[in-house]
Amino acid sequence: MTIAATRTPVAIPTRALLACGAASGPLYFLTSFTQAALRDGFDMTKHPASMLSNGDAGWIQVTNFLVSGLLLIAGAIGLSRTLEPGRGSVWGPRLLGVFGVSLLFAAVFKADPGNGFPAGTGPATISTAGVLHMAAGSVGFLSLIVATFVFASRFSREGHRGWAVYSRATGIAFFASFAGISSGNANAVVMLAFWAAVLLAWGWVTAVVIRFTR
Repeated sequence: MTIAATRTPVAIPTRALLACGAASGPLYFLTSFTQAALRDGFDMTKHPASMLSNGDAGWIQVTNFLVSGLLLIAGAIGLSRTLEPGRGSVWGPRLLGVFGVSLLFAAVFKADPGNGFPAGTGPATISTAGVLHMAAGSVGFLSLIVATFVFASRFSREGHRGWAVYSRATGIAFFASFAGISSGNANAVVMLAFWAAVLLAWGWVTAVVIRFTR
């Protein structure tokens, strides 16, 4: 007699997935801000967080991209399980998942060094990896922007006016800052505004995930 062993797949609890999504934003910014304050030559008025992937300690930011991206993808899966059918229940989580995937690409394809970082680096040069990094970032950022409006539409339909306004305001602010830094005229004001907008956007992601967790 032959006894066939069977294995039953163990699903990750939805609440655990949502907790991962909620942790992605705080982890990303805590890691990025700490490095920005401590790494020699880095200046938040000149450099975006993605440039932290360069230099001897660049592995920290690369790991930050990977872990934050995986956590956000997990959170997107959790949201897809949590949201009741209706407006945004499909594309809201998917768009956040695309943003998470873009972070994984950002880890693989590093931003080009330059403009004094790492310390002693001259003017920035454009490499294939740098172009792919910018492409992944653009797709991810645009997906996140669209996600804010998708969720805003859902919140409006459900009568949650405050959340709808918060979502739209986040999307508009992030789009404006992204357009500013993409214009090629990234002065100190534009760069700091971009840092602030990314913080706002990550905060929105965390707030939305926590809201649906409750």
